[in-house]
Amino acid sequence: MSKIKTFSKGGIHPQKYKITSDVPITDAGIPDMVVIPVRQHIGAPAKILVQKGDKVKVGTLIADADGVVSADVHSSVSGEVTKVEDAEAGSGYYEKMITIKVEGDEWEENIDRSPNVVREISASPEEIIEIVKQSGIVGMGGAGFPTPIKVDVPSGKKVDCLIINGIECEPYLTADDRLMQECAEQIVIGAKILNKALGIQNAIIAIDENKPKAIEAVQKITRSYVGVNVQVCATKYPQGAEKQLIAAVTGREVPPGCLPIDVHCVVQNAGTVFAVYEAVQKHKPLFERVVTVSGDAVNNPANFRVRIGTPASFLIAKVDPQQDVGKMIFGGPMMGTAAINKEAPVTKTTSGILLLKQTSVVDPVVSACIRCATCLDVCPQGLEPFAIANFVRNAEYQEAKKIHVLDCIECGCCSYSCPARIPLLDFCKLAKYEIRKKK
Repeated sequence: MSKIKTFSKGGIHPQKYKITSDVPITDAGIPDMVVIPVRQHIGAPAKILVQKGDKVKVGTLIADADGVVSADVHSSVSGEVTKVEDAEAGSGYYEKMITIKVEGDEWEENIDRSPNVVREISASPEEIIEIVKQSGIVGMGGAGFPTPIKVDVPSGKKVDCLIINGIECEPYLTADDRLMQECAEQIVIGAKILNKALGIQNAIIAIDENKPKAIEAVQKITRSYVGVNVQVCATKYPQGAEKQLIAAVTGREVPPGCLPIDVHCVVQNAGTVFAVYEAVQKHKPLFERVVTVSGDAVNNPANFRVRIGTPASFLIAKVDPQQDVGKMIFGGPMMGTAAINKEAPVTKTTSGILLLKQTSVVDPVVSACIRCATCLDVCPQGLEPFAIANFVRNAEYQEAKKIHVLDCIECGCCSYSCPARIPLLDFCKLAKYEIRKKK
């Protein structure tokens, strides 16, 4: 095993609360109805192909990628389309929703549902990219960037390293941890598939040192596969951020305004790589994923295999929630999104649903900045959050741009560490929004 690595600049060490790391993945079951958004990814929403009254099966294409930066959407259930409508006003991210009433569980015939691991990779690089595209695969770590774009290397660019992100540094979340423990070989084969598509023989599966069982499981499998190795990384947040992970694993720094491919790297989440395996080897589109349902207001936290479009309430009912729920979060507590609607659906990027007690939800009393520079010390991008906040207070967004606010990765280290409880991350987000709006 190689030396344990981490990034050098900034970072924090929040409590991990990985209380479901030893809880096996179980099937969540199928709700009576699913509501599937047609934009679960960065880019343009997919173009709807169905209408009210249509019958669909599990895996049926219901919305087609509309443009280069978009992604196909497939039905996660079999049944009847009952609604094709705009999302409710104020819901934000999703423009259109397809509601399907469940009738049985009939799958498209070409999907291989057997438990057998398919090891031989017969698809060509071009075929792999096309299958990934037709399967609607996007980054499942939270960003939702369409995967085929990252795999199809542009002319003039070069890739020599594929990094599989198995860090999962957000507190509470263990979906990737369990997936690596239970499906290590499928993930390694998925890495081999992506190696073939990229034309390289260098995949590095980066795993946080606080996941010893996942490390053991994946290392055991990689001994039988050339071109795939494990790199253990030190526990530090936000180790799973692309630029920080590349720095830790390869020592390469991604310059401001640049992408991983500019330093010859491609980064894919462990869950995404598993989805690639299922698409290429099992002909299975992305219509389900693993979701951690946890938090200190949950009596029986769990890791579920969940059909896309399943309402959060369906999962919450299975974990015996407590009465004193102060906040529900989609994702992790550092970068997740607070939600109030328990009927909100699970999407391709939903890694977790957290329920936190009211006593755990801090309503901070903000005081004046004490010039301690803690936010500067912990920022993994080397920014000056306190200075950005001052510019934003005065609506001087271009000044914030000059000190590189657009390089903010929105990890929340600054807000987490500020002794004055200033919402520094919110100021950074507002600056980025205003700058891009004017652009």
